[in-house]
Amino acid sequence: MTRMTAFATIVLLITFSVSGWAQGNQNLADENAQPKNSLWSSLDIQLYGFLKVDAAYDNSRTTTGNYILYVDPDTGKHHDDEFNLTANETRLGVLINGPEDGRMKTSGRVEFDFYGSLAAENKAKIQLRHAYVQMEWPDRDLTLLAGQTWDVISPLIPTTLNYTVLWDVGNIGYRRPQVRLTKDHQLNDEVSLKFEGAISRTIGRLDATVSESGEDAGFPTVQGRVAVTFPWLLAGDTTIGVSGHRGREEYDTSATTNVDHDTWSINVDLVQPIRSWVTLKAEAFTGENLSSYLGGIGQGVNNATNKEISSKGGWAAASFGPWDDWSFTAGISIDDVDSDDMVGDTRGRTLNRAVFANAIRTLNEHASVGFELSQWRTDYKGSGDADDVRLQAAVKYKF
Repeated sequence: MTRMTAFATIVLLITFSVSGWAQGNQNLADENAQPKNSLWSSLDIQLYGFLKVDAAYDNSRTTTGNYILYVDPDTGKHHDDEFNLTANETRLGVLINGPEDGRMKTSGRVEFDFYGSLAAENKAKIQLRHAYVQMEWPDRDLTLLAGQTWDVISPLIPTTLNYTVLWDVGNIGYRRPQVRLTKDHQLNDEVSLKFEGAISRTIGRLDATVSESGEDAGFPTVQGRVAVTFPWLLAGDTTIGVSGHRGREEYDTSATTNVDHDTWSINVDLVQPIRSWVTLKAEAFTGENLSSYLGGIGQGVNNATNKEISSKGGWAAASFGPWDDWSFTAGISIDDVDSDDMVGDTRGRTLNRAVFANAIRTLNEHASVGFELSQWRTDYKGSGDADDVRLQAAVKYKF
């Protein structure tokens, strides 16, 4: 027997011995193992989201850059343009369904993106968007939701590439913790009503004693909405909603004194199909102390006078298509702040307006590209009125 043959024989014997030992131990482990639950338990859990990259060029300085809320004051510096590139709008979510016992359906959702605050551009932080549990009673057309999600008021979202979907320029409403009850009611075969009511977390600001003025109020904000859906034009059903909210903040000016600030709004929303290929969406609002709701151009209370800042505005957008792989949207939006409420604030923003148009092409079931052109105008109490033209492109991959 050669050395090579002897070596191969030894290796083969060792292999068979190790394999037999491993198999024996595996059989023993299988006999002693306890039944294990599935990773997803008995629930239907779905992962969803998208990857999104945005590139934008502005010919003026804006807040905040990656997305635009308003144009920064004009300081007389010419050609102060900017370019931004980010993937922070990338979104991940988990949808949980079940169990269902025939009388009640249960579900939940967790969703976040990467626009968390105070992070370097290439070290984005997670931002919680949605986290709620939902219970439905189909026989009663009743739904209870508890957790964080969109406000009840002003529920529509325009189709725009800009991450902030016209916030601070006419579209109010955000996400916050709440307990919401929804009741659907069918008047007849063609007309239906929806009633929504919620108590929500009052989001305020830090006062002089470093307390949060929303929680210091001692009670939540109330929101409500009533909507009716009915046939009008042949293209589809019309939906009109009326909503509002009311809350209070307690701002401590010192350890012994405080000032109460009210926050309220009245809103209307409309969805109107005009043709099979044209749909109009619009909202309008009026109210006071709306910074937490992305109204008042981000201004809620005048720090110089301790007065609530009132504002009014809205937006309208028409969506066209799709035609082949293309769809288009064009719209206008405005937030008009009462300039008298800005006394003593020479940098206070009094008007914010945007006009936009975009085109989105679907490449396949998951991938799309979009292009958007918008023009922005922001007026100030003192000097500094400014304009901006924004060119934005986006690539999105949904899953």
